Amino acid sequence: MRLKEIPLSESHEDYLEIILDLEKTHKVARVKDIAERMGVQPAAVTGALKTLGVKRLIHYAPYRFITLTEKGTRIAREITRRHDILKDFLLRVLQVDAQRAEAAACRMEHAMDAQTIDKLLKFIKFIDNCPRTGSDWVQAFLNYCATDTKNPADCLSCLETCRHQYDGRDRTG
Repeated sequence: MRLKEIPLSESHEDYLEIILDLEKTHKVARVKDIAERMGVQPAAVTGALKTLGVKRLIHYAPYRFITLTEKGTRIAREITRRHDILKDFLLRVLQVDAQRAEAAACRMEHAMDAQTIDKLLKFIKFIDNCPRTGSDWVQAFLNYCATDTKNPADCLSCLETCRHQYDGRDRTG
């Protein structure tokens, strides 16, 4: 197996994501800062950094600042993108609390491929922009989640309300 074909572990992806964030705020990353963000001892960071260096995803030498290579930056940005899209969906659409959404997005970002993330992003944009969805639609979902009984008659009543709202809209603009 060639070097570029070796997949990254979830942990290595997390390291890249953290290094990218540290570069944004401090221009460089330090082992101490990475360890603090990962919740591990600095010695544990060294092994991961060596691996990322061998894969040419970071510029790394012991006791020096760490920066991402061009390829490492591309990968880290994609991981961050997936994370942000998932977190946004969990927060705004499913109305998951912030702490739980952050933790779930961290786990999910590693498992979802770019094509699936792109579909999810299109779904979010659909909810945000389609006149048949929007905040009313999200609120209807939240109401559905809040009720213990799922009575089909309630859905028909909701549909009738939506139809009346639609019929009453000004469609000249």
